Amino acid sequence: MEYYKVIKSRYALCVVCYANYMKKALITGIAGQDGSYLAELLLSKGYKIYGMERTAHQKNRANIELIENDIEFITGDLTDQNSLMEVIRQSRPDEVYNFAAQSFVKGSWEQPEVYANVNGLGVLRLLEAIRTVDPKIKYYQASSSEMFGRAVESPQNEQTPFNPHSPYGIAKLYAHWTTINYRETFGLFACSGILYNHESPRRGMEYVTRKITDGAARIKLGLQNKLYLGDLDAKRDWGFAPEYVEAIWLMLQQEKARDFVIGTGEAHSVKEFVSEAFRIVGLDWQDHVEIDPKFKRPADVGLLVAAPDKAKSALGWQAKVKFKDLVKIMVKSDLERLETLKKTAGFAREN
Repeated sequence: MEYYKVIKSRYALCVVCYANYMKKALITGIAGQDGSYLAELLLSKGYKIYGMERTAHQKNRANIELIENDIEFITGDLTDQNSLMEVIRQSRPDEVYNFAAQSFVKGSWEQPEVYANVNGLGVLRLLEAIRTVDPKIKYYQASSSEMFGRAVESPQNEQTPFNPHSPYGIAKLYAHWTTINYRETFGLFACSGILYNHESPRRGMEYVTRKITDGAARIKLGLQNKLYLGDLDAKRDWGFAPEYVEAIWLMLQQEKARDFVIGTGEAHSVKEFVSEAFRIVGLDWQDHVEIDPKFKRPADVGLLVAAPDKAKSALGWQAKVKFKDLVKIMVKSDLERLETLKKTAGFAREN
C-alpha cells in the first residue's frame, strides 16, 4: 500500500511537471483555414492551445469542430488594445500566431479604413501587448505575397522590393514592417511568413479557388447552371494550406527570428485552375463559365510567384502537393459535401 502511494505521488508530480513545461500557443483567427490547420498540428505536438475569438456570442467553429474541446478560447479584438493586453496576460503563451485579419483582397477597396485598422494597426497593438506583458514570447505575423503587388521582378524572394496595389496589401505591408521594427528595436523574436496563395477545402467561399471548385461541383450535380468569374488571366502561386502551417511552425523553432517567402515556385492562371476543376468533374469549362466585370479588382495584379529557396535551405521545408493534386483535393471535397447535403436537405437549382 505504501509503495502504491509513492508511485501515485510520483505520477501526480510528473503530470504537474509536464503541465508546467507544456508549450503554450495563442492563435488568433483560430477558426479560419490557417488557424485551424495550425491548431491541429500543434495539438499533435503536445501544445496547450489558446484561441482568440472576437466575440463570445458570434462563433463560427466549423473548421475546428473536432478539436474544439481541446482549445481554451479567449475573447479579444485586434482593434482593442486593452483586450489584447488581457489576452496575453491570461494565456501567457510561449508562441503567438497571428492569423486574425480582414483577408478578402477585393473587399479592401470597399472598406479600406477597416482593413488598415485591423490588418495594420491591429498588429501594432498585438506586438505592443507582447512587448509590455512578456517580451520573451515568440511572434509569427501572417504576411502576404500581395505586398509585392505588381512585382518589380519575378519570381519574388525576401529581397524583392514591395509594391502593393490594394488597400489589403498596403495594410499587410504596414504590419510586416512593424514586425521587423519590433524585432530590431525591442529585440522581440518576431518574424513574418510571406505566404503565397495556399488553399484547401477549408478556404472561404469568397475566394476564387473555392468559388471555382464549389461551382464546378454544383454544376456537375445539377445545382446551378453557370459560374461567374472575373480575371481569368491572373497567375498565382497556389499551394496546399496544411503544408504551409508546417513552415509557419518551423519559423518559430529557429534560434533567430527571420522572415521567409513560402510558396511552391510555380505559377498557374485562374483559367488553368478553372479548366482543371471542370476536367475533374468531366465537363468543359467553356460551356459553363462566364466573365462578369463586377468580380474584377480595381487594380489587379497579373503575376505573383515565389522563390522559396531560403525556406528550403534554412527550414528544410518545401511544398509537396502539386497544382493538379490541390485542385483535385478541393473538387472532391466539395463534391462529397454537396452530395451529402443534396441527399439530406435538398437544394433549389441556381442559375
